[in-house]
Amino acid sequence: MAGSPLVAPTVDGYCGVRTLTEELARPLGPEDQTVQSMADVSPTKWHRAHTTWFFETFVLGPHQPGYVPFDPRYGFLFNSYYEAAGARHPRPDRGLLSRPTAEETGAYRRHVDQAMLAFLAQGGPATDVLALIELGLHHEQQHQELLVMDAQHVLSCNPLHPAYGPLPWVHRAAEFRAPRTVAASRAVAEHPGGVVEVGHSAGGGFAFDNEGPRHDVLLRPFALGRRLVTNAEWLEFVDDGGYRRPELWMSEGWATVNAEGWRAPLYWRTGDGAPITASLDAHPVDSLGNWREDPHQFTLAGLVPLDLESPVHHVSWFEADAYARWAGGRLPLEAEWEAMAPVPGDESEADGWYGSVWQWTASPYSPYPRFAPAAGAVGEYNGKFMVNQMVLRGSGWATPPGHARRTYRNFFPTAARWCVGGLRLAFDR
Repeated sequence: MAGSPLVAPTVDGYCGVRTLTEELARPLGPEDQTVQSMADVSPTKWHRAHTTWFFETFVLGPHQPGYVPFDPRYGFLFNSYYEAAGARHPRPDRGLLSRPTAEETGAYRRHVDQAMLAFLAQGGPATDVLALIELGLHHEQQHQELLVMDAQHVLSCNPLHPAYGPLPWVHRAAEFRAPRTVAASRAVAEHPGGVVEVGHSAGGGFAFDNEGPRHDVLLRPFALGRRLVTNAEWLEFVDDGGYRRPELWMSEGWATVNAEGWRAPLYWRTGDGAPITASLDAHPVDSLGNWREDPHQFTLAGLVPLDLESPVHHVSWFEADAYARWAGGRLPLEAEWEAMAPVPGDESEADGWYGSVWQWTASPYSPYPRFAPAAGAVGEYNGKFMVNQMVLRGSGWATPPGHARRTYRNFFPTAARWCVGGLRLAFDR
């Protein structure tokens, strides 16, 4: 992924993104593509349809004279959260949409693709329309990552532990290995502090609106871990009672730990595939086996032995924050992360800045100084979500090629575990 060109609104760029979405859906059968395993997960065919709806609604409908929608009712089914675009089907009920079928969703995509390719071939859309198309392509890349994350969660709920299969790309950074000691993530790079510039520069290529405006931030001296926290290090946290010590947790996080029975990252399993939850505390050795002696993890390859040397992932902000406190550090501010991070393609693969796990920060998702959302429906893209969420930086193994930037601001609620979230430690100096 590192070093890949950003998506441009050309015929080749459009076809490349749209084809990749279908490649990601191909390992999933029509039954797989309908399941919604929790409210935060969307069915695969919904992702395929929603990204198509974006181009039909914001590009073809307003800007292609004579365009005929594939099915006018789809606007209600596949609008996500755009109030200006009209009413929509409730998000938690997307799994109830057995129709249109996965096959019919493919026909919808082909209809819109044919119209979009004809539109792009007409001699060049206006600049503002090209910007909409470019936004739509990057929007689809976001949904490609969500499609993979959601499919993993759906398959993880199946007691057969089915495998999705390999992704069409290879993140070399995801193969990084580190020594199996807590000290590994405490090897740090120092920063002297001072005033640093943060955010995307106008005219510097594509960025989402929440990445700007560029502005100055004053940082105190700090250090960041050179490596990501690994599964082996997280096991030490588990063994030291990390999920049983309230002093390590934010109050809401501790309540969530107890309410949800958290005792390990989301996809850690016993050797028999059972989730590791508080129900095992009273009977650590029973018919499920001693999970600590034979830890496994549910992955896109199915149930596999836990790789102790890989970065921990699928942990929430609450868990990352508690681990950092236990380890004697903290989570970095997003400005600290950006000040230290290399440009994608320039980083050492072993450092895991990109292509391994999204890294939780201590920064709430809020607007940068002088931020203003765009006019119209697309102004709802990011700005209205700038509350009650935390920022992640970098990119993960499910992030598609060309979709990483040093200024990229991903965001999820503090209890979200199904996203590919991990961490690197920060320390005050």
